[in-house]
Amino acid sequence: MSERHVLYPGSFDPVTLGHLDILHRALDLFDRVTVAVASRGKADFLPPEERVALLAEAIADRPGCRVVTFSGLLVDEARRQKVCAVVRGIRTSADYEHEWSLAGVNQRLAPGSEYVYLLARPELAAISSTLVRDVARHGGSVAELVPAKVADAVRRHYKR
Repeated sequence: MSERHVLYPGSFDPVTLGHLDILHRALDLFDRVTVAVASRGKADFLPPEERVALLAEAIADRPGCRVVTFSGLLVDEARRQKVCAVVRGIRTSADYEHEWSLAGVNQRLAPGSEYVYLLARPELAAISSTLVRDVARHGGSVAELVPAKVADAVRRHYKR
């Protein structure tokens, strides 16, 4: 049986406890997960190198996982990484609709590509990178939303 290697893409700007939960669950289901950090985030809050470093540190204790950056089309990165599927997390019905549209286009660009969706745990579903940035921008604590090192990086960002 061949190795089940999947791609978990996103901007992870910054990485949240919800992202990490999806990643850990994907690692329980598949042999190997490559986390693909988009070089251009939606907000370009943290530089891609810092997002990669923070993610790599957060998953350092988990074998079978690595973190890379990517730019361009997701289907091209999936081909480069030779994955059997793309894993995505879904928090809300809006996420579902967005992912459904993306999968439809990606299927046209790369027929036969597969997508696996993991539903956010209810206790983590409200956490998003956008929310983390908003809380931090207004001086609130993000310690319950992100790993400690990420909270430190977010705090440093707003002190600049």
